[in-house]
Amino acid sequence: MTFRALITLAEGIDDLQTVTLIDVLRRAKVEVVAASIEGRRMITCARGTRLTADAMLVDLLAQPFDLLVLPGGEVGSQHLAAHQPLQQLIKDQAAAGRLFAGIGESPALALQAFGVLRQRRMTCLPSASHRLSGCNFVDQPVVVDGNCITAQGSGAALPFALALVEQLCGKAARAAVAVELVV
Repeated sequence: MTFRALITLAEGIDDLQTVTLIDVLRRAKVEVVAASIEGRRMITCARGTRLTADAMLVDLLAQPFDLLVLPGGEVGSQHLAAHQPLQQLIKDQAAAGRLFAGIGESPALALQAFGVLRQRRMTCLPSASHRLSGCNFVDQPVVVDGNCITAQGSGAALPFALALVEQLCGKAARAAVAVELVV
C-alpha cells in the first residue's frame, strides 16, 4: 500500500525541517507532494534555500492524503495560519481521523488557529508555547496524540520525520529508514 503525504510550502518556512521531512518520508516510499500555498511554485525558505513545489495547494484540495504536514519557521507558519483553504483542509483531516502534523512554530501559530489542538497533548517550539490555549503543552521533542503529531523545532526534525514514518507505515518501516540514515 502506498501512503500519500502533503507537505505545505510557504515563504519563510524552515529550510532544515522542510527538506528533512520530504527526504525521510520519500526514503520510506511515501508518495510526498510538496504543495505551495503561495501564488507560485518557487518559494524561499527562512534561510534562503529555494524550493520548487510539486504542485499548488489549491489544485489538491479535493484529493485525499494520509498525512498533512506543516513545517515551522515563524514567517512561514504565519503564512500557513492565514491560508483559509489550508485551514479547512486541516480541520477536515482531523475530523476524519487522518494524520496531521506540525513542527516548530506551526503547531502554535497554525494548528492552534485552526482549532485542531483542543484537549490534545502536543508540543511546539518552546518559545512559541505562550501562544497556546486549550491544549496540553508537553516539553518533549516529539509528541504523538492520536492522529496529531507535533515536534519542537529543527533539532527534532529527524526524530519527527521518523515518527511520521512510523505512524504511516509502521515500526518496521521506521527501523529500515533509521538504519539507512545510521540513526
